[in-house]
Parts: sequence; C-alpha cells; structure tokens
Amino acid sequence: MPPKPPTTAIQSRHSELALPFHDTADFDNADRGFIAALTPCVVKAADGRVVWDNDAYAFLDGPAPASVHPSLWRQSTLAAKQGLYQVVPGIYQVRGLDLSNITFVEGDTGIIVIDPLVSTEVAAASLQLYRTHRGGDRPVVAVIYTHSHVDHFGGVLGVTSQADVDAGRVVVLAPEGFTAHAVQENVYAGTAMTRRATYMYGSMLARGPQGQVGCGLGQAASTGEIALIVPTLDIKTTGETHTIDGVEIEFQMAPGTEAPAEMHFYFPRFRALCMAENATHNLHNLITLRGALVRDPHAWSGYLTEAIDTFADRSDVVFASHHWPTWGREQILEFLSLQRDLYAYLHDQTLRLLNQGYTGVEIAEMFQMPPALERAWHTHGYYGSVSHNVKAVYQRYMGWFDGNPGRLWPHPPEALAPRYVEAMGGIDRVVDLARAAFDSGDFRWAATLLDHAIFTNTEHAAARELYADTLEQMGYGAENATWRNFFISGATELRDGNFGTATSTASPTLLAQLTPEQIFDSLAIRVNGPRSWDLDLAFDITFGDTATNYRLTLRNGVLVYRKVAADPASATVTVRLDSKMRLLTAAFGDFTSPGLELSGDETALQSLLGVLDELDPSFNIITP
Repeated sequence: MPPKPPTTAIQSRHSELALPFHDTADFDNADRGFIAALTPCVVKAADGRVVWDNDAYAFLDGPAPASVHPSLWRQSTLAAKQGLYQVVPGIYQVRGLDLSNITFVEGDTGIIVIDPLVSTEVAAASLQLYRTHRGGDRPVVAVIYTHSHVDHFGGVLGVTSQADVDAGRVVVLAPEGFTAHAVQENVYAGTAMTRRATYMYGSMLARGPQGQVGCGLGQAASTGEIALIVPTLDIKTTGETHTIDGVEIEFQMAPGTEAPAEMHFYFPRFRALCMAENATHNLHNLITLRGALVRDPHAWSGYLTEAIDTFADRSDVVFASHHWPTWGREQILEFLSLQRDLYAYLHDQTLRLLNQGYTGVEIAEMFQMPPALERAWHTHGYYGSVSHNVKAVYQRYMGWFDGNPGRLWPHPPEALAPRYVEAMGGIDRVVDLARAAFDSGDFRWAATLLDHAIFTNTEHAAARELYADTLEQMGYGAENATWRNFFISGATELRDGNFGTATSTASPTLLAQLTPEQIFDSLAIRVNGPRSWDLDLAFDITFGDTATNYRLTLRNGVLVYRKVAADPASATVTVRLDSKMRLLTAAFGDFTSPGLELSGDETALQSLLGVLDELDPSFNIITP
C-alpha cells in the first residue's frame, strides 16, 4: 500500500520550527578534505546481491519536503555524503559506505585500519577506494576496533585475513573485554535485538521522502558478510602507549559508555584524537530502541572530561567512528565540552527530578535542555532522543516500576486492550475517537487509542488503516531518525504484513568465538521451563582440543554447568567433541557430525534438545 501525504498539522508544525539554519559549518566540515567518491556507490556481494546502495539517497537534495522534519533532512543530507576524505595528511576516512566510518592511518610502511565497518564487502570497497587514490599497495599492518559493536568490526575480512593475523603480519587491537561483549550482544538477545533493529534502522522501508531517510548516526547498515578476528593485543589501561609501524598511539579507556568495551586514542604524529563513538554529531543513545543494557551517562561525561584534559591542547583535529571531523583547538574544545555537558545534564537533571518524586515518563515530558545545547546542531536527537534517554537514566537507577501501586501489576496489552475498548463503548467508538484525535493533529492520543483497538481485534480494517496513517504522520513529524523508522515500520507492517528481520549478526566467525560457557548460556536461555520441569538429567561434555570437561544438569527447568573432572559413572550421557564448534552442531540435533562421540543414554540428550525453543526472528511487534 503506498504512503499517504503529510497532513496540514505536520506541515504547520514544521513551518513553526526555529532552527539555526544559518550555521552551515557542518557542511564545510563534511566536505573538507574530499578526494573522490565511489561511483556508483553500490556494493554487491559475490552472488550479486546488493549489500550497500548509497545512491538510493540521491533524493536528499534541496529544501526538506513536508514529509520529513527539516532538521532530520539536514542531518541525513550530511550523513549521505560519501567518498574518501583526508582528515589530516596521513589520516584518511571513507564515509558514506556504511552506518559507520572506516579510517586509514599511514605508518612508515603500511596502514592502520580503524573500525572496518559492518561487512566484508563494503570494507573491501573502502580499502580499494583508498588505494586507488592514495595508498597503492601499501599493506595493512594493524586493525583497531574502537569498541564492541558490530559496525566497528564486522567487515574485518575485507581489510585483512585470519592467516595474516596468525602469521603476525597484522596486529589487531581492541579494548579489554571486547570479544566477550561483542559475542554476548549478538547472541544472548540477538534474535530480539535484530528484529527490533529492523524497525530502528528502517531496514525494510523504501528509501525516499515518505520512507527511510537515514538513521541519524549514518544512513543505514550494510547487509554483507559479518566476521570477527579476535584481537591479538588487548588495551587495558589509560595512558598505555603502543607504536605500530612507527606510529605512536596513546590510549584512553572508556568502558561502560556507548559500549561496554570502548576506548579513545591519540596520535601525537598527526596531532589527531579519535573519540570512537562517544562524541558524534548527534545525541547518542543511553538505551537503544532495539534494546541494550542501559549505558552510564555519568561515566560517559567523565571520560569526555578526561579526554578534554588529556588531549584537547595537543589536538588539531578530532574524528570519530561516525560523521565528520572537527578541526581547530577552540572548535574541538567547544565540541567536546558540549558533548560532555549533554550527557552530564541528562544524568544530573533526571536524578534531580526523580528525587522530587517525578516518574520517568513525567520527567521526559517536562525536561528542557539548556539554550546552548539547543543551539548546537550536534546535540540534537537524531539517533538518541532526550525523551527516551531520560527514561533510560530513570530505568538505570529506579528500574521499570514508577512507584505507583496502581501500576505495579497491570494487565498485559492483550488483556488490557479489550477492557479499555469495552469501557469506551466498543471498538467502533474507539476508532471514532481516534479519528477525531487524528483530525485535530493529536497523533499521540490517536496512536494510544488504536493500539488498544488493534490488540482487541487485529483484523479490524478501519482501526488498522487509521493506525497506519497515524504512525506514518508521527514518522513525518519526528526529528529523531530511529523514531521515524519505528513509526513508519509499524505503519508498513499494519498495511502490508510482517516483514521479518533484515539481517542476522550470528555469523560463523562470531559464533566461533563463543566460549564453552557462553555456548552453555545460549542453550540455557532456550530451555522451555514449563516443558522441562519434570526432567532430571546430568551430562558430561568433554572437549578434546582443550582436555576440559563440563558437567551439565537440567533440573527444575534450569540448565547449570560446572567445570569438573570427567566421571562417566555419574553422568546420564557423555558427549565427547574434538572442539567446541561441534557443540553448536549438536545443539541443533546433528549427531552424525565427525568429531562427536556419545556414550550412555542418548535419549537423555534428545530430551534436552526437545525442550529447547526455536528462536523466532519474525515475532510480532505492532500486533499481538
């Protein structure tokens, strides 16, 4: 079903905005150092599938249409700029070939790659673009992962190989704890996160003024091969320095900020500071709409203060894993200071108000940013928002419950909705009320009413149509790109049905880095508790390559594991594997795989596998 035009209410709100469009410094900075674009900017996988298409954003030109918030249109226009750029002589970035940036630092003989994007194909295309215009056959000698999110390591096989790393020709640096966090985020709750990420990034939406116009942090994530090469050098302490190919690098640890494992670093040779993803040209997320652990804005602001004190006086440029650099000492100091104040203010003022008894929802509605933060483009909520970040701070300190006993034990939506609908006079009456709200421009109230209607009768045609129209208008009015994508994704599924999940981050090389304990954890969270209440099983699992044995027990629906000496006499079944990877095949019921031996009661293992739930990457979001 085609999208509908913006209403007069949305057009009126856009015309009333007072935004600092006279400040065009970002356009100058985004274009500074431009060397060459990738033409066409379309990257394909070996099988011909398109994994990146920046040309799809060619419509981002001229004034904002009424269907896009003018501030978001500006941000997307900037983020869609693509090509090879010189940051300073010796440091080059390819931007606009993924959600994130890839950076090339020239050493004495080779190049250091910072953050090789999401997937192999776009990383390889970026490296080729660099070599075509700058690097020739200069070899990759190092890869630096700034932090543990997939858009900063997933494309590593596009710039190097496991063989080169194993041979010592390439060193891979990352903050301590990187691998565990990278794997856990993409496996433990990966199915749910990826489904919601499809909404958040608008992955299945058409690109255009009435569809997906970007993500605020970048335009979209590429959809090619995701891989992981485990770091060979863990960075552990602030002030730690390493020299790679003649280039000295000074590191600052920043754990628990935008990622659980994250770091900043400084290049004295180039007077250049890399801030990873902790200082970008937008307000970031304290909790993402796809789902994540709540981040610590107090620590975040503290590490920014430390970076200012440690590096600002020595820096001529600051660059990051997204967006464009900032040049000049005064501009760097202002940029980093405002970014620091942004996260500190969100933290401190939310706590001030929650200690006055306000709830997270109430604080989000009354929260006002200082004028200086409102005036700066790079503090606007294109990716994170003040509203959901305030709620994240509240959640971090107070949890989900707002303290009102009337809200302590509410009905779930499918039970609550029919009660509301009945109280309002039936579903047709609810739709009439929602139509009146829609016509008056009160889309938030219309959405609330129609949510109850859909959770009462998902097939009610008038409710579905009006709900889709409502969410679409909310998307047109959103300055925040991820909110826009969520609203329009919901509208799309209401009109056209469930579109599932766009990608999977559980790649073979990523799964290969699971420790045995993490594999057992991933099995434990698939155990269907009620179906396994009556099972009482004990297993020994022995890994031949490491000569380690684990005892697993399943009782009361809980899978527990311990590292113990092998004792076949007390084990229901013993599973011997030549490597931990065999456990992954066994977990999906393949007992014929070479390198796997069973002894004892094999039906016990079948019993365990029989109570493991299959993961659903297409669960419903907008409907019951």
